[in-house]
Amino acid sequence: MTDVTTDAQKHLDQFHDLIQKLGVADPGFAGALMEFIKQAEKPGALTTKTKELISIALSVAARCPFCIAFHVKNAIAEGVTKKEILESCLVAGLMGGGPAVAYIRYAVDACDQFGAE
Repeated sequence: MTDVTTDAQKHLDQFHDLIQKLGVADPGFAGALMEFIKQAEKPGALTTKTKELISIALSVAARCPFCIAFHVKNAIAEGVTKKEILESCLVAGLMGGGPAVAYIRYAVDACDQFGAE
């Protein structure tokens, strides 16, 4: 059996590098993007924790390893447990089918790499 792992920190670093490069190329766009993220994730009727779980599920369904790493790390910072993350991933699998289920691997590895309890 082949040992399969993904590097969540690498994906997170690549995402942050992209944002930095966008900031140099077009500071207005990068600033607006970061503000959009901040506004979308701030607590309101839903907690930031809940929004991060939704973001993880959507990231898995969209098959975006960069998004998965970003939102798993943010979710852990909000106190989300590995079990909660995995349950959100199962909903993503329900909605996204087999390909989305395969991308749960990225979330599992991100949980392990970023220290989810």
